[in-house]
Amino acid sequence: MGSFQVMIDKIKKGKIPKIAVAAADDLEVLRAIKAATEMNIATFHLIGNEDNIKKIAEEINLSLNNIEVSNEFDPIIASRKAVESVSNGNSQILMKGLVPTAIILKAVLDKEIGLRTGRILSHVALFEVDGYDRPILVTDAAMNIAPDLEQKVQIIQNAVDIAHSIGIDLPIVAMLAAVEMVNSNMQATVDAALLSKMSERGQIKGAIIEGPLALDNAISIEAARHKGIENQVAGLADILVVPNIEVGNVLYKSLVYFAKARVGAVITGAKAPIVLTSRADSHEAKLNSIILAALSACGNNI
Repeated sequence: MGSFQVMIDKIKKGKIPKIAVAAADDLEVLRAIKAATEMNIATFHLIGNEDNIKKIAEEINLSLNNIEVSNEFDPIIASRKAVESVSNGNSQILMKGLVPTAIILKAVLDKEIGLRTGRILSHVALFEVDGYDRPILVTDAAMNIAPDLEQKVQIIQNAVDIAHSIGIDLPIVAMLAAVEMVNSNMQATVDAALLSKMSERGQIKGAIIEGPLALDNAISIEAARHKGIENQVAGLADILVVPNIEVGNVLYKSLVYFAKARVGAVITGAKAPIVLTSRADSHEAKLNSIILAALSACGNNI
């Protein structure tokens, strides 16, 4: 059974979350919403051009009978209304529809109505790869360009929280770099070593952290053994932490386009999970992101 199917089963054992969707008049978004509704894993509040929403819903046979729809033509106002729905507790998850990322994030970070917590916002993606024995979490492939040491601490904690919510009690975290030895000319290796030591001393809790590790040694026990790397993370990573957005972006897209991996992703670090998928993402990826967000939102109740 795939990891996303396992998550669906877990969601159904808890309280089903409500998702506020900003500028919901988008075909792929509504196709994902239809699938989520049929699975009974979430309810929805759609905010956007009501005529367009109804037209698309009719085309894809999506019933709106049990879905709240609020008419709003302006994507900026739609984003604010969706954020407010989450902020006031009417919804438990925020989702991006047909609206630029910068607009919805501006609403998320608004000091009056936003979803700030004081922690950095970061992107966490879960991949299910055929032939691999477990799901893999990758962070941060979309939000933080070149995080410093303190930002990496928060990025790790955000990913660990997601891992806990999906049932990984003590995730193994690999700090990725090009080499396994600390090299003062390669900041990624220095940061990785410091984060590993911080974990040993209990400064980062809820996970086992090791690094620097190259990708092969993080996910393959055989590769790690060939290089003589013996520690409790090598080859067994649950979470891959990339050193910068370029590495994250290439790794993410390589898994999707070369490995044909199934993926779902959320923005975390806010008061609630945020489904912030790309316009290029398929409705399946959007659905998987809804699944991940729903389990994250209700995981503590399961």
